[in-house]
Amino acid sequence: MVQSQNFRIRQAVVGEEGTILEMIKRLADYEKCLDEVIADEQTIYNSIFVEKAAEVVFAEEGGCIVGFALFFHNFSTFVGRKGLYVEDLFVIPEKRGLGYGKALLKHLAEIAVERNCGRMEWICLDWNKPALNVYRSIGAVPMDEWTVQRLDEISLKKFAELKK
Repeated sequence: MVQSQNFRIRQAVVGEEGTILEMIKRLADYEKCLDEVIADEQTIYNSIFVEKAAEVVFAEEGGCIVGFALFFHNFSTFVGRKGLYVEDLFVIPEKRGLGYGKALLKHLAEIAVERNCGRMEWICLDWNKPALNVYRSIGAVPMDEWTVQRLDEISLKKFAELKK
């Protein structure tokens, strides 16, 4: 894992909405979908610090942010307990391959165990081989028989307004 004594993982705090949004945009750019980001700092503030719909941790080295993870709890009816769902995990390009992503995942796993979660889950783009290799190295198992389904905001509203 990370070999730096100046490395730490910490919870994001109020006032860091811009940094969170910047990391989200950098991840979206890496995933080739930057044009899909419509969140702004106020939305991030409300969602994370007011509604507490998600949490964010930063990976720092020498006071500089080198990565982040955004996560929240879901629930497994099969397990009968909450789980920890990792929505975003990102390490800046110049720090990849040094163990920061694995350190963030370990930190999240520790949180999941501490909170008595039955499992931890996330999705990964099929083409992101470096990330997939890290996930396999920590024992993550692909759920190939499952396909993600989504209603975007427009489809969601249209469906919700459908007459019976």
